[in-house]
Amino acid sequence: MRPFHLQVDLEELVKLYRLTLDQPARNTQARYNVCPTDPVDTIVERDGTRELVSMRWGLIPRWWSKSIKDVKMATFNARVETIQTKPFFRDAFKRTRCLIPVSGYSEWQDVPGGKQPWYFTARDGSPALTTAGLWDEWHDRATGETLKSCTILITEPNHFVAKVHDRMPVLLAEKHFEPWLSGEAGLELLKPAADDALQQWPVSKRVNSSKAPADDAILIDRVDLEAA
Repeated sequence: MRPFHLQVDLEELVKLYRLTLDQPARNTQARYNVCPTDPVDTIVERDGTRELVSMRWGLIPRWWSKSIKDVKMATFNARVETIQTKPFFRDAFKRTRCLIPVSGYSEWQDVPGGKQPWYFTARDGSPALTTAGLWDEWHDRATGETLKSCTILITEPNHFVAKVHDRMPVLLAEKHFEPWLSGEAGLELLKPAADDALQQWPVSKRVNSSKAPADDAILIDRVDLEAA
């Protein structure tokens, strides 16, 4: 899972995730090209209350002693099969979990003419898909600053997604929010979504380009495959 799209206003987020109402107002302007290392909205639970927290997409564990530039592996996604064993993710899996809302996301399919991006979103028209995530807080020894960062969990695809890509994000139902955040639930929740959960269509290859503005809604418009 690479770029994603988020178009959910604060009122909808508060209602969907039962967030505390004493948080400062947040800018939830629609973003159509959210890429790794960009700031993303996450939901975390502390002392029985849920908060909306902005984090860097790409997890840096708290024990990391070098600079961010020295992180050689891609940490914006974490495979379910290895989150209990990979040092970058195993501690966060035990103690710091989060939810990451997305309105839709893109995956690239290998085709004879190169790679074609496809946009996936909820089939039932829901404003947000809820992905399972992990987060951590890292202290930069060089600058003295702290950085909150996160990763989205990915698993095997269902039959619908497998036609395009070999992985998909873990999507959680509302009834699973609490057991995931509290740590009560484990790997049993981290399964592919049902085949009828998503819909898809081809989109512009400008998706995931650093030159494409984040507020460009055309990025998720359906394109003609022959023209693409």
